[in-house]
Amino acid sequence: MNIHQYYPIDVVNGPGTRCTLFVSGCVHQCPGCYNKSTWRLNSGVLFTQEMENQIIADLNDTKIPRQGLTLSGGDPLHPQNVPEVLKLVKRVNAECEGKDIWMWTGYLLSELTPEQQDVVDLINVLIDGKFVQALADPALVWRGSSNQVIHKLR
Repeated sequence: MNIHQYYPIDVVNGPGTRCTLFVSGCVHQCPGCYNKSTWRLNSGVLFTQEMENQIIADLNDTKIPRQGLTLSGGDPLHPQNVPEVLKLVKRVNAECEGKDIWMWTGYLLSELTPEQQDVVDLINVLIDGKFVQALADPALVWRGSSNQVIHKLR
């Protein structure tokens, strides 16, 4: 899996102070997407074990408490990203007590493959649906367009 950006401290992509990871690869390629540079699977840099370790360390940092991890992109549920994302969310749940996981995807919750659902079963909040430029509304919280749905899963 490749990533485009990792923010160890982020207050924009979910509630509270968070760690945010933007992965590479998106099949949806929504017109008007603000993250077009993340669409190609081979863009960005390789997600390494060192990066995964850093995310866990940052989430457990008591000097700058984080509420949780945000996964965005690209699309964390792109089929080629699912194995690495699943490994990461399992580790966050096991090693980062009390941290929540938020994820944005262009896929619909009702249409996920079993492998994608395995990931979603381990997160707290999923915002699903493609960005639709005609439905864009800057007043929306945590969504770019009104067709996207915030699913509070656990």
